[in-house]
Amino acid sequence: MPHDHGGGMPFPPGLPGPPMPHLLPPPPPGPPGFGFGGPMPPGPAPKVKKGDVRAAALSLLAEGPRNGYQIIQEIAERSQGIWRPSPGSVYPALQQLEDEGLVRSEEDGGRRTYHLTEAGFAHVRERSEGAADPWEEVADSVSEEMVDLHRQLAQVGMAMRQVMMAGTPGQRDSARKILADTRRALYRLLAEDPEEDS
Repeated sequence: MPHDHGGGMPFPPGLPGPPMPHLLPPPPPGPPGFGFGGPMPPGPAPKVKKGDVRAAALSLLAEGPRNGYQIIQEIAERSQGIWRPSPGSVYPALQQLEDEGLVRSEEDGGRRTYHLTEAGFAHVRERSEGAADPWEEVADSVSEEMVDLHRQLAQVGMAMRQVMMAGTPGQRDSARKILADTRRALYRLLAEDPEEDS
């Protein structure tokens, strides 16, 4: 498995399986993972620089207190699903910010919520002059073509979810065949000679 640099988990090869509710926009509470509308597929992957997770967390906490999961969800939403940092990159960044005195945390009902300290607000004000939000920079590193493909995939997942939840057995069977045909068509597309398109 590729090393995680804070850009989230890689997209699995081929078309994902049936969508899970917590993977579709807008994402309800639940653990992050793969699926329709999930992390941006590689090739080219979004460019996440060292410190982007830290900067994004500070920017969001300047708007109000959040827990770690809410920070992950908010980054994913504001980057249009292109960047979904993993818990393994967000929570260590929050711990580092707390060690530096820029963030304080409170635990309530087993959930830890993070707040900016006065030093944290001063840090954000000092570094935010004329700077783009980290999620915007990461989103801009991906071509519009890839963004549109990802958006289309999310919309297909939403439609499939509706069929799974409200469709009749016959409709679900037809949807399964449509997905199987689509998967085969996509693999045929990859097998074609790229020179034929030029």
